Amino acid sequence: MDKIHTIWNFIRRHKYLVVTLIFLLIVGVLDENSWLRRLSHQREIAELKAEIEKYTRQYEEDSRMLEELNNNPEAIEKIAREKYLMKRPNEDIYIIKE
Repeated sequence: MDKIHTIWNFIRRHKYLVVTLIFLLIVGVLDENSWLRRLSHQREIAELKAEIEKYTRQYEEDSRMLEELNNNPEAIEKIAREKYLMKRPNEDIYIIKE
């Protein structure tokens, strides 16, 4: 009984502090829209924006390459030789791996 009385006196004396701490606990951690979740969502948004930027650059590069292939027949041979290791008859290819 003495402990309950002591706790009650503490709460009564520091009621604004206790209410403020409870409010911060609810808003900061326990709520559906808490600060922790907001930070997590902001980090996820930043990662997704970086991924969008990466795929946009890749799309632009692939579009440029496709345009070059459609307009330049020598580019087809260049890609076939470099990427797919194709060769002309009576030609030797040396592959150097680093």
